[in-house]
Amino acid sequence: MATVDDETSTKHDGLSNGEPSGTLTPSTGTSHSQELPEADSEKAIVGNENEEMIVTWDGTDDPSNPKNWSFKRKWGITVVVSLIAFMTGISSAIIAPASNVIAEKFDIHTSFRKQLNFSIIQLAYVIGPLVLAPLSEIYGRSFILQASNVFFLIFNFANGFADTEGKFLAFRFLSGLGACAPLTIGGGVLSDLWRPEEIGMAIGLYTLAPLLAPALGPLLGAWITVVFFTLKETYGPRILQRKAEKLRQETGNDQLRTAFELKDLRLISIMRTSLVRVIILLTTQPVVIFLSVYFAMVYGIIYLMLSSFPSLWTTYYHEPVGIGGLNYIAIMIGLTIGAQGGGRIVDYVYKTLKARSPDNTGRPEFRVPLLFFSTFLVAAGLFMYGWSAETRTFWLSADIGAAIFSVGAAMTFASIQTYIIDSYSLFAASAIGATAVLRSLTGFGFPLFAPAMYSKLGYGWGNSVLGFAVLAVGYAGALILWFFGHRLREASPYARGSG
Repeated sequence: MATVDDETSTKHDGLSNGEPSGTLTPSTGTSHSQELPEADSEKAIVGNENEEMIVTWDGTDDPSNPKNWSFKRKWGITVVVSLIAFMTGISSAIIAPASNVIAEKFDIHTSFRKQLNFSIIQLAYVIGPLVLAPLSEIYGRSFILQASNVFFLIFNFANGFADTEGKFLAFRFLSGLGACAPLTIGGGVLSDLWRPEEIGMAIGLYTLAPLLAPALGPLLGAWITVVFFTLKETYGPRILQRKAEKLRQETGNDQLRTAFELKDLRLISIMRTSLVRVIILLTTQPVVIFLSVYFAMVYGIIYLMLSSFPSLWTTYYHEPVGIGGLNYIAIMIGLTIGAQGGGRIVDYVYKTLKARSPDNTGRPEFRVPLLFFSTFLVAAGLFMYGWSAETRTFWLSADIGAAIFSVGAAMTFASIQTYIIDSYSLFAASAIGATAVLRSLTGFGFPLFAPAMYSKLGYGWGNSVLGFAVLAVGYAGALILWFFGHRLREASPYARGSG
């Protein structure tokens, strides 16, 4: 008979993967070997040593397990989450074309304050995940996504009526706390739904949405679109909790519990665990450290490019604001090609290498080949964009460079996110949360130093420095993951058992 340790309790992250077999899960500093109960009856109820009746899945083919849902249902939820990420993501860059107008309205004369109005929302993306991630573990993914969307809409609407710079910054920051929900929880939703050999295409769509939104936002700066969606819950522990509640009502047996309910579900306890876990992953796990730093670097460069676009096209190329805004289409096209192509490529390479492996077993390292190619595209795009702008060649040349960079950026994100989900399947939400913290910091900080960098180095050498940094960090990290990734995961209690 399987047992559940009441003191340490079974980590609910593992339940979200839908696997009823035993797992090894670490706490903050130590590891505890625990077994999840095997389904051995129609109701999947088993007892433990403390006479608690544990409710779990009805076997590996339980239709209520999100991983066993139909492709149509999975894709429906994936599309909804991606669309929410897209709609909230638009707000991050929608003010870019109007930055000069906003500066004039609020009597802003320094480039730093002007860029702060643009990037303050990214600072909210640093704080939001630390609160929303643990809340989603208590109330489920669907409720938090819906509530956060309403929170975002309220303050985004209020932002339009701000009559001082202070109110503008405050409302934009608060709207960002709601807008970051799909970026925080979306990766967990996909991890709930998809198996490793299927997840590439889903990641491609989900990656595209928040990246495409900032590029498309400036084109839609005069429009406000409000959309409400109804989401199906995908978080395994929450689904099992509802199942246990129903069984308690049907049987009158109050001893029926899920392993999730045996935990300390106080908000302060879960937030403390979540915060500590993110800090541990960011400071002790080489895989998470590299992937987070590289993800953050490329993400920050995207926002640096977005923030510098208005001045480039209006000052260097003397284009009207309306015409200059059309150049964002280059980034939009590049991100679309990169996300959709990257999703297909990462799945194809994974399946091909898995079939060639001696034991026909997939490994996270099978996601790395795409990273070599995407890193080259990111650097090549930066070089072409920078020197085309510096020499003021035909505008299309700079746009092509920006598009190539965007293709590489989207492919990079697809490779990194699938590697993280494969490596830290039990703690995918926490690992993705760790990358979200760093990437949001760079999304906030990079645009702030863009004017000073381009003023001193120009577009040519400024983007070349970024390109060389991408090549150094990207290729060094990719080589380490390819040759030593397996050993690093074996040495990590957080990645142990992930393949």
